[in-house]
Amino acid sequence: MTSVEQEFLAKIGKHKGIIFKISKMYMDEKDDRDDLFQEITYQVWKAYPGFRGQSEFSTWLYRIALNTAIVFLKSEKKRSFIANEDFSNYKIIQDEYDHEKEDKLDKMYKAIHQLNPIDKAFIFYYLEDFSGKEIAEQMGISEGNVRVKMNRAKNKLKEFLLSSNTNL
Repeated sequence: MTSVEQEFLAKIGKHKGIIFKISKMYMDEKDDRDDLFQEITYQVWKAYPGFRGQSEFSTWLYRIALNTAIVFLKSEKKRSFIANEDFSNYKIIQDEYDHEKEDKLDKMYKAIHQLNPIDKAFIFYYLEDFSGKEIAEQMGISEGNVRVKMNRAKNKLKEFLLSSNTNL
């Protein structure tokens, strides 16, 4: 394994929770979540040579992961067929994750699944404590527009939670 691969695996290992959260947010079924996790990791690996460190790795990862999730969700063909056999080595990252924590969040994720892809992104940024300025930079919109869209997304989520009598 090269030093670039080792560096990449270390960074992904440190931030794999981001990928798990996005995968869980955008996909209902475990197999689909696993496929999306793999697709995000693959897309990040493909883009990694272009990562210059001008932003935090996690910020860069968020952008790629969310864009990949939205494209993956819209795609008629949800499964990616990756020809690179060496990529299977990255599955170890996924196997190490603690799935017990995720069980507690199932009710919330079920409500989140009812949101459209853009609202999901806003809720994700909210849950990750991004500032309005950071969200605006990530989404390419003004801070004022972020506040409006964020409030709408939170209100929709609240409606879904109330209508399903879900208590968090």
